[in-house]
Amino acid sequence: MNNQIAKYVAAGILGTVAMTIIMVIAPNMGMPKMAPWELLSGAMGVSMVLGWVMHFVIGILYGLGYGFVFAPKVHIHNIWLKGIVFGMLALITAQIGMQVMGMIFQIPQIKGAMPLRLIAMLIGHIVFGIVTAKVIGKNKLIYAF
Repeated sequence: MNNQIAKYVAAGILGTVAMTIIMVIAPNMGMPKMAPWELLSGAMGVSMVLGWVMHFVIGILYGLGYGFVFAPKVHIHNIWLKGIVFGMLALITAQIGMQVMGMIFQIPQIKGAMPLRLIAMLIGHIVFGIVTAKVIGKNKLIYAF
């Protein structure tokens, strides 16, 4: 069981790294700047380092969610398609989370045209989903108790 948890955590970290690379290079390709670590730190009034930590913790939580909940319950056999669907679900839940956060904290204004932001967010989250799914693979949930 500990091996599985480590694998799910690693998948969340690697998925977050891949998505973050997309976010960092996106402005060089004409996409709006996307920096959730800045949104998190700005909204919560914490340092940028804590914003980065929160960004990766969220990615780890999504990796655990994929491994323990999504992968065993969603019966899509093509791992690429499963990752794409998970990435789109991650985008939807992230947007809901941002809306809830916006009700609690004052979130800094996001710049850029909405259609381009949506495309960029979709690409980033799909990359996250695919990397997470590929790292975990066709997991068989094994309970050790």
